[in-house]
Amino acid sequence: MTSETSAVVVRDLRARRGAHPVLHGLNLTVPSGLVVGLIGPSGCGKTTLMRAIVGVQIVRSGTVTVLGRPAGSAPLRRRVGYVTQDASVYDDLTVRQNLLYFRSVLGVPLGDVDRVIDATDLAPYAGQLAGSLSGGQRSRVSLAGALLGSPELLVLDEPTVGLDPVLRVELWSLFHRLAAAGTSLLVSSHVMDEASRCDRLLLMRGGEILADDTPAGLLGTTGTPDIEAAFLALIASHPSVDDTFPAGPTDAGHS
Repeated sequence: MTSETSAVVVRDLRARRGAHPVLHGLNLTVPSGLVVGLIGPSGCGKTTLMRAIVGVQIVRSGTVTVLGRPAGSAPLRRRVGYVTQDASVYDDLTVRQNLLYFRSVLGVPLGDVDRVIDATDLAPYAGQLAGSLSGGQRSRVSLAGALLGSPELLVLDEPTVGLDPVLRVELWSLFHRLAAAGTSLLVSSHVMDEASRCDRLLLMRGGEILADDTPAGLLGTTGTPDIEAAFLALIASHPSVDDTFPAGPTDAGHS
């Protein structure tokens, strides 16, 4: 796959937490216009990789190219949306006020606020203070903020954690609608049953990519009935890969 057909190209990426290696020379691509799942256990390096893609992670070596430019380049700020595991909202502002503020920072049209509120089913909570919302609702506000301006790439770190099953299904439907309209999505999760909802999968463990394939291709290659079994089969074939490194201060509590 060439860089012209990829939203993200990572080459020989290495990163540490303190003295502990986290990413071990990663090579991967995120195709344009697809929902790509970054699947792996907590602590395997998913968040560190995503931070590198959006340009906020210090790396030791390697390159990360996003939409044809080096990760973190100023022109990418309006082209890439990023949702962290912890909701990025102001608790003393209402949902709408949060989104109006983010809109003003991005310089996108005022009507975009109503669009993203509707897309994330936040209309019933638009007038509530963000601090009064549940964890899942706060995460939706973060997602709505990332959708402002219709970014070309969305990097979503565990966006469905803490959400009820119905809302999880609705959000995955939204992800696929966005991809159908041309947006590229990288969505991380440690929940294996979410892998089947992705167009393509990056299976990660111990700071390494074990597989880069479609769900059907992965099952065919491993001869297994589901993604969890496929993941276990891949681990068995990569005995040197583990998740023994501790969380450091830059990623404590994240994956």
